[in-house]
Amino acid sequence: MDTESTYSGYSHYSGHSKKAHRQGSRDRHKSPRSKDGSRSEKSVTIQTPPAEPLLGNDTSRAEEGQDDNWGETTTAITGTSEHSISQEDIARISKDLEDSVGLDCKRYLGLTVAAVLGLLVFLTPIAFILLPQILWRDDLEPCGTVCEGLFISVAFKLLILLIGTWALFFRQPKADLPRVFVFRAFLLVLIFLFVFSYWLFYGVRILDLKDTNYQGIVQYAVSLVDALLFIHYLAIVLLELRQLQPMFTIKVVRSTDGESRYYSLGHLSIQRAALMVLENYYRDFTVYNPALLTASKSRAAKHMAGLKVYNVDGPGNNASGQSRAMIAAAARRRDSSHNELYYEEADHERRVKKRRARLVVAVEEAFTHIKRLQAEEQQKAPGEMMDPREAAQAIFPSMARALQKYLRTTRQQQYHSMESILQHLAFCITNNMTPKAFLERYLNPGPTLQYDRDRWFSKQWTLVSEEAVTSRLQDGIVFVLKCLDFSLVVNVKKIPFIKLSEEFIDPKSHKFVLRLQSETSV
Repeated sequence: MDTESTYSGYSHYSGHSKKAHRQGSRDRHKSPRSKDGSRSEKSVTIQTPPAEPLLGNDTSRAEEGQDDNWGETTTAITGTSEHSISQEDIARISKDLEDSVGLDCKRYLGLTVAAVLGLLVFLTPIAFILLPQILWRDDLEPCGTVCEGLFISVAFKLLILLIGTWALFFRQPKADLPRVFVFRAFLLVLIFLFVFSYWLFYGVRILDLKDTNYQGIVQYAVSLVDALLFIHYLAIVLLELRQLQPMFTIKVVRSTDGESRYYSLGHLSIQRAALMVLENYYRDFTVYNPALLTASKSRAAKHMAGLKVYNVDGPGNNASGQSRAMIAAAARRRDSSHNELYYEEADHERRVKKRRARLVVAVEEAFTHIKRLQAEEQQKAPGEMMDPREAAQAIFPSMARALQKYLRTTRQQQYHSMESILQHLAFCITNNMTPKAFLERYLNPGPTLQYDRDRWFSKQWTLVSEEAVTSRLQDGIVFVLKCLDFSLVVNVKKIPFIKLSEEFIDPKSHKFVLRLQSETSV
């Protein structure tokens, strides 16, 4: 009996395969006629390859002709999407790899220079104090109470400077910028010149002359540490405080679907503003889903494929009549295309609502089963209780089909693997979350940070700007952040100057007198 059921299922599936094969053969027979028709017009159209990946085309075409019980009658094979790549893309990828190697060298070189300079800054005051004690100790004047108190002052000021430098400069880098940070480079040059001038004065006036006034030498080291503290205060103002006051409003638009956000920024360079935009993009924008963009493309291609012109008078006839016939047919189809779009969207919304309802019911039943299991586990011995991972694996099959159908209908299947769903389900069970909290991730597409990094379509960005990327933001500047599949267009507008005026209201103006007539009507 199992053999008969297996054979009947296989014959059913092979019937679908034969039908699909006949449909594909008809398409192959139709395509030469369309090519011949286009050849009769004596024109050639060159189409550039689309910038967006054609991910999800097969899924969208399958969704158009499938019924609600497609999971019981067909076999679906899923896998990773394939992107076409040209020789120019290969050259660009190799160039990006070379640029990434150069960026790593530049970053490590900058860190090395900053570390060496910082070590020189902290060792300089100590060297100023110790060198006289080493070179001409016997000739030095005795250090009194004031001199010994300066030692304590230098020690604590260096400790404060060390903590402040660690908090301000020793941070994990968030990105590799195309150009150097101007203010940071300015501070490094200023510190180098400052320390170099102190060493020059120390070598000419103290080392060469072998000054015996040790208290003056210690006071000279204290003045160096005080100046370094002031430079650290200047670094806080330039690097942190200057950009806090909002001065510009930027509009960020995603080029593919038009999703936009508004942000307020202070005085920043273009490259640092671009970095702020990308940080907010991963948090605020919904994840980029190219499968949602293929519906309109397939619909337009279907409309163009439906136009056929037949020459019944022979090849010698003029093609102007064919052109007029094609234009008229295209106009008639354009007039009726909005009806097709309306019914397609209505049918898609109906299918989404239906599968969403099935998914909600299946998840609620699974969580109800979990509560029953928890009540039963409390009566068992502690060693026999299931962990959240085992509980998630136990209830996942009951909701897997409904969840898979819903994700395919909404074209989100490439963002959710079975392992990630099991982890999320185990997390919800561990924290005693409701079915609604579990479904929130799948019913509403979340930001890019919610998904795994290997499923992002935007990892490496290119900044395109007419102005220098180190120049500061100005009113009307437009720059573009490009990645492989889409781009972010940023438009900068300055916050207008607001003038407020005050109007004084006399407190006595709110007083009034109520006069009642002595004679009233009864």
